[in-house]
Amino acid sequence: MDRSWMNLPRVNADYRNGVEYFLNLAFANASQENMILCPCKKCANVNWHFREVVHEHLVIFGFVPGYRKWTFHGELSSRTASSTSNPPFHYNSHHGYPREDDMEDTMPRRKLSDLRIVQASREGEETNYDDLSGVVSSQVPETVKNIEIDGGNGRTRKSRGRTTLNELYNLPAGERVKVSRNDVGQPIGAEAGVLGSYLGIVARNHAILPINYESWRQMPNGNKNQALELVKDKFSLEVSDDYLKHALGKKWRDSKSFLKKTYFKKDLTLQEKLQNIPPGIMRHQWEDAVRFWSSTKGEDRERVGVTSRQKQKYTHTAGSKSFARLANEEQITTGTSIGRIKLFDITHTKKEGSPITLEAAEIMEKLREKKIEYEATASTNGSVNMEEIENQVIVDVLGPERYGRVRCQGSFVTPTKYFGVNSSQYMPSQSQSSQAEVHRLKQQLSQFQAEVAAREAERERKEAERDAEIARNEAEREAREAERQAREAEREAAHQKLQERFEEMMAMLQNQPKK
Repeated sequence: MDRSWMNLPRVNADYRNGVEYFLNLAFANASQENMILCPCKKCANVNWHFREVVHEHLVIFGFVPGYRKWTFHGELSSRTASSTSNPPFHYNSHHGYPREDDMEDTMPRRKLSDLRIVQASREGEETNYDDLSGVVSSQVPETVKNIEIDGGNGRTRKSRGRTTLNELYNLPAGERVKVSRNDVGQPIGAEAGVLGSYLGIVARNHAILPINYESWRQMPNGNKNQALELVKDKFSLEVSDDYLKHALGKKWRDSKSFLKKTYFKKDLTLQEKLQNIPPGIMRHQWEDAVRFWSSTKGEDRERVGVTSRQKQKYTHTAGSKSFARLANEEQITTGTSIGRIKLFDITHTKKEGSPITLEAAEIMEKLREKKIEYEATASTNGSVNMEEIENQVIVDVLGPERYGRVRCQGSFVTPTKYFGVNSSQYMPSQSQSSQAEVHRLKQQLSQFQAEVAAREAERERKEAERDAEIARNEAEREAREAERQAREAEREAAHQKLQERFEEMMAMLQNQPKK
């Protein structure tokens, strides 16, 4: 359907008819509890409203710029419609979307320019305009909506609001941002930053990726594929679908973590937690999530996460920029390849040049010393392979690599992908793995025993307090009884004295001679 009516003045009859057509389509295909995501400039597909409110917003504010393909309202791309099966959500998967992009509220506004843009042809092939004589580029900065935060005492402060990426939505039809990758499949370049921001927006669209699933693995593939197609509609990607799904999963978990930290207050009762629904989140999604977080399984999972977090001795200084982007930028600047040890130094050093922590400084020193030692040994043998030397140095200083990740390489890089056939020599041996598993189980057993002992000590303390309270109450009762008896005895003695005095007086009167 021709959607040129979206550019007409909002008082135009054709525009009003187009709005009615949109509302009919949206409420037929994407409504939840008689509401849809409002696509006006103010709500930007963030807030859920009833039909009358959405109609009013579209007439007053108009559509969010660039929203020509109504993907949030039941309209799928041609690729999705032909190749992706999207099963209906589970009965409890009502849709929602957070109001603000508070995950990055402390990040400064970023300016990204000269991004590579490719044009998708009718046959599905892409033409890279950077390869033509006249370079065609597009400015796609990360648009940020500033918000005001109440700072108390009647003062307000400006803070970073949610990411909107309006310029990305305004790309001409068929154009996409070209995202390159490095040798291990990670996105690099300025375009990777925009991709990361857009992945965050999609992951926080809980109309597609609901929060009431216990884990990313339980999220239906149909939902994941729908989110993937939203990304592919805006980006031409060299990275794999598996990478995108892993990245979406991490952003989705971060979103749930933020919602839990902000709205799942420990000091509230369960009923109060259920009522403390975040803006834009559907009630049933929030209730399912709250009940899981409040369950024994949810509390155990939180305890494991807290314990793992406490073991982290230091963090990195890369901020929101990935290790892959930092390494790529450093390589472009210096013209030399950036090894893992150099990247560790870069990502654990403050702006003024000092290590982020004493532990990080000690590790840097050990890595340098060990590297010099290995280089000296290798030079005497006549063969120097710097990559193998660095890999072995990191294993010697930091220990064997863990399954599913490689140190100093960022997210989603596995040992098999990075080391290839030599991956086993950098991984823990079978005996080491068994010892590590035994050590882990012993730690869990010790922690469990400590918790049991703590609970038993607490129970005994409470029993002792209760017994002491009973004894104290009994002593007070006996003291009151003794005091009552003493008062009764005093009254009895006083009464006896009065009685005797009375009898004496009567006797005296009787013995007095008569006149």
